[in-house]
Amino acid sequence: MASSVLLSHPLSSQLHLPKRKLLSPNRSRFPCFYLKTADQCKSFNARLPNRPAKLKNFVLHVAKTDVEGREGSQLVGEDSAVFELSKQKISSWVYFTGILGVVLYVLNVVWIDNSTGFGKVFIDALSSVSDSPEVVMLLLTLIFAIVHSGLASLRDTGEKLIGERAFRVLFAGVSLPLAVSTVVYFINHRYDGVQLWQLQGVPGLHELLWVSNFISFFFLYPSTFNLLEVAAVDKPKMHLWETGIMRITRHPQMVGQVMWCLAHTIWIGNSVTVAASVGLIAHHLFGVWNGDRRLAIRYGEAFEAVKNRTSVIPFAAILDGRQKLPDDYFKEFLRFPYLSITALTLGAYFAHPLMQAGSSGLHCEPYALGCCIEAEGREHFIRPWLTATKTCFYRGQDGACVHCLPSCRWMLQVAHNAHKYRQTSNVAPIAPKCHGTNIEILVLPLLTPVAESSPHVYCTRLNDILRG
Repeated sequence: MASSVLLSHPLSSQLHLPKRKLLSPNRSRFPCFYLKTADQCKSFNARLPNRPAKLKNFVLHVAKTDVEGREGSQLVGEDSAVFELSKQKISSWVYFTGILGVVLYVLNVVWIDNSTGFGKVFIDALSSVSDSPEVVMLLLTLIFAIVHSGLASLRDTGEKLIGERAFRVLFAGVSLPLAVSTVVYFINHRYDGVQLWQLQGVPGLHELLWVSNFISFFFLYPSTFNLLEVAAVDKPKMHLWETGIMRITRHPQMVGQVMWCLAHTIWIGNSVTVAASVGLIAHHLFGVWNGDRRLAIRYGEAFEAVKNRTSVIPFAAILDGRQKLPDDYFKEFLRFPYLSITALTLGAYFAHPLMQAGSSGLHCEPYALGCCIEAEGREHFIRPWLTATKTCFYRGQDGACVHCLPSCRWMLQVAHNAHKYRQTSNVAPIAPKCHGTNIEILVLPLLTPVAESSPHVYCTRLNDILRG
């Protein structure tokens, strides 16, 4: 466009510029953002030393307009979430499945299993620093953030020394156990601390927060754009994504984490959840700065072009006109990775009982035994009862205090779910027996109109069942 306007201008005959450079047939091969700012146009402007100022300004204005117009449609970064079935190799996904199985097995033996792993030792060491679960939660988040962001910052150097795949294995091998401990500690202690507000009874709040939490997962996991790279089956790369969720925000993980934290903090409303949210959000805000810094080093002007037409704050670039959404923008979400996120998010929601039960097997602590009772506003009835019995929650057949009986601990969650969902078949596998008694027999007394109408009766019955 700029070239055609120049040739038709009455003063164009005075321009003694090489036509090939002005009318390059391969112009599309050069980055369209080279003439985007006045500073970047200095070299071009210097080639018109004896031309009228108005003409020079006219040339630059037309060039900039053409470039900026094309930037709205021409991608500089990568098209995200592309998944072509024809390009997939069965062998790659077989390797991925095998690697995932090995990683989970090693993680369980080395870290999760209390009899062989170091996870409990790690948690106990941090717990010895302070009796406050808020402090321990912040320490866990801080340690994870330092390791995770620190290794990410050393990625370029590490990949040069040991290679992309080896560095990815090192990165995941150190970060994953710390992430597991942080998540599990939060699950086990999310009802500790000081209750700051109680909003579970507000009509429609649960549904609103559920939708917010569901949407957050579309922001949280851009890594699902290429799972084979996550597992180092394909050579890991640092990508400059530009489409899909990236058009809304350049840092979707930060936005998703903020949404997730706000939803859980509003619902639970205590000091431990606030501490966890503050730590996680602070870590991701640092990640915004660090991520931009690393991408600028790796991609230079290409990243600057993407940065100029995207935003950190969701929808900001769209609202101020820097980001032009294509007419068929919705099609950028109709791709396998986004569909996978939808399925996994729904699965994670319905698997919450299993996640809570599984967390009870790691870092076993008596006070965490009652933490699985939630929803329907019952925790404020149960809290005093738990506080009074936490030091001797379970007793064995000989009357001695038993601090870690996973089957009975799981029973607490099973009883709650059976009461809430009126189902025993779906949750029975969590703890098929407690003290040798079938789970259905133990749960049935809870499913009564009296227990449903009175949380006090519910707690009393649960107390009697668990204590035998």
